[in-house]
Amino acid sequence: MSEADVAVVGAGLAGLVAARELRAAGASVAVLEARDRVGGRTLNEPLGDGQVVEVGGQWLGPTQDRIAALAREVGVDTFSTHVTGARLIEFDGRLRRYTGRIPRIGPAVLADVQQAMLKLDRLARRVPLDAPWEAPRAEHLDSQTLWSWMRRNVYTRGGRALLELATEAVWAAEPAEISLLHILFYIHSAGRFEVLLETEGGAQQDRFVGGSQLVSLRMAEELGDAVELSAPVRRIEHSSDGVLVVADGDEIRARRAIVAIPPPLCGRIAYDPPLPGYRDQLTQRMSQGSVIKCMAVYDAPFWRDEGLSGEATSDAGPAKLTFDNTPPSGSPGVLVGFLEGARARQYGRFTPAQRREAVLKGFARLFGDRAGRPDRFIERAWADEEWSRGCYGCYMPPGGWTQFGQALRTPIGPIHWAGAETATVWSGYMDGAVQSGQRAASEVLSALGSAVVPTG
Repeated sequence: MSEADVAVVGAGLAGLVAARELRAAGASVAVLEARDRVGGRTLNEPLGDGQVVEVGGQWLGPTQDRIAALAREVGVDTFSTHVTGARLIEFDGRLRRYTGRIPRIGPAVLADVQQAMLKLDRLARRVPLDAPWEAPRAEHLDSQTLWSWMRRNVYTRGGRALLELATEAVWAAEPAEISLLHILFYIHSAGRFEVLLETEGGAQQDRFVGGSQLVSLRMAEELGDAVELSAPVRRIEHSSDGVLVVADGDEIRARRAIVAIPPPLCGRIAYDPPLPGYRDQLTQRMSQGSVIKCMAVYDAPFWRDEGLSGEATSDAGPAKLTFDNTPPSGSPGVLVGFLEGARARQYGRFTPAQRREAVLKGFARLFGDRAGRPDRFIERAWADEEWSRGCYGCYMPPGGWTQFGQALRTPIGPIHWAGAETATVWSGYMDGAVQSGQRAASEVLSALGSAVVPTG
């Protein structure tokens, strides 16, 4: 058995940031991670010659100041996502090239999408980020799904199809699954709906040199032996005297604990005494999105020579969104495509060979025959990973925020909660994970008070 001021469960961005902040304040920490690696839902995949791609979260954009500052602190540079060239949209049976932000599809459909997004933005601004359940008409908003709202407020078939695609892209779920109040909270946490979707000027604007996981790897290096891998936490005993965190191969006795894993996985830990029902039922209701991230690797990004940016949208799929994911060196060429929501669940039941064939047929339809013959194919089905069980993050179903939202961040005795889903700004993103780790560390330091004595 080991002892520390604070036990941290989870070595993703949130947990490592919390541990780093606590140590800087003089507290001793012990970080327990179930996986054999750090980084949580960020993960690098080597390509050879020092190049990597990310099979998990990878982008950052304007106003994501916390993750940007953290990357600078640990010496990780960023570079711009490749956007030079024309975009592609495959919609309603036709493939079109376009430049700028507005695709060449029917003006009535575009106007319909724009008015719907403006309505959502206006509603979102009225949702308090720290208490969505206190929004005007919160119960009304939380009693309907985005789909039911779309049926009344989106007037064209094409407009509904494009908003459905946007929903899958951002939340990795279907409009019929997500509370409208959650959609509005999430939009407000990022600023505007369009910011969530855009590359240049949006959430997909920049990438990390060396891959996003490198930020966590650098923090883990700083923390050294305080981080223990392959140590899934099975039970947390808690009382006014502190906590006993029981993991495979180790037990940590501490004054406080920070549980920095997705809410559904928090519910798989046994607590003694058991958590209050409202907290446990929150974890029962928060589902994670469904994503399979697929990448095709070529000797060079040939689409650039053809005047294409590599960015494509398709209503046929199976990968409905595609980006140029080439490393900053310019080679090898990489296209990344996403199977999201219902499509991810459908293709998740296929064999890897069947998924590969289907995704590459889609790439070839968009970018030509050469796209169907990569040198290598990489995929990651996040719902299949034992210690993730989904991506990009969690979403609330109808009734979730108004009935259980107050349990999301509220500590239970000496147990505190962190993770991207608990953030109020850029919820569900790496920036939100950093904010949550900082907030949880601040809570713990306030609770410990003079019990923390700086060591030097």
